[in-house]
Amino acid sequence: MKTAAIIPVKTFSKAKTRLGLSQEKTEQICEIMLEEILHTLSISPQIDQIIVVTKDKKALEISKKFDAVSITDTDESGVNNAVSLADDYLLKNQFDASIVFPQDIPYMKTQDIEFVLKFKVESDFVIVVPSRRFDGTNALVRMPVNIMKTHYDEDSYKIHMSTAKEITRDVSLVFVKRIMWDVDNLEDLKFLLGQDEKPEIAKKIQGILE
Repeated sequence: MKTAAIIPVKTFSKAKTRLGLSQEKTEQICEIMLEEILHTLSISPQIDQIIVVTKDKKALEISKKFDAVSITDTDESGVNNAVSLADDYLLKNQFDASIVFPQDIPYMKTQDIEFVLKFKVESDFVIVVPSRRFDGTNALVRMPVNIMKTHYDEDSYKIHMSTAKEITRDVSLVFVKRIMWDVDNLEDLKFLLGQDEKPEIAKKIQGILE
């Protein structure tokens, strides 16, 4: 199964405004999180290609370090449009499946990806990993890559589940704590720093906050 990871990346200067930090600190944290998730994906035997969709210059630079395919999202009209751009590329290049991840789950490890993909089947399927608050989707696996459109920013995990069930019987809701730990606000960030999973990443982020 030829599988790609899709990472839609919002311009760092416009991202994570709910953190309530200075633009400089927010951008630095976004860079750390993106670099870490790309590192994890780059060493995962489950992922054949990483696709980063963004118009942020720094994000594009970071993507090159990990041999990711960069797709420029000139309009930056939302996550769903970004995923659609990636889907077009994957269909043209005959990928079987894709996993959409957000840019803000830096504690994800390769074994988490392997665990999620244990729920795959031979034919059409969808796998959803919700966010910690169960108000978003932190991993969305689709096979084929165009089995369904995405519905981010709309209480997405519930809509992804209900939409998928209309299309295929093979739909799995999977809970993986490190994938569920995203960062939307300062409370999330403090929660993340309190988890003993990746001390070196926590140290980098803590250094920015001090």
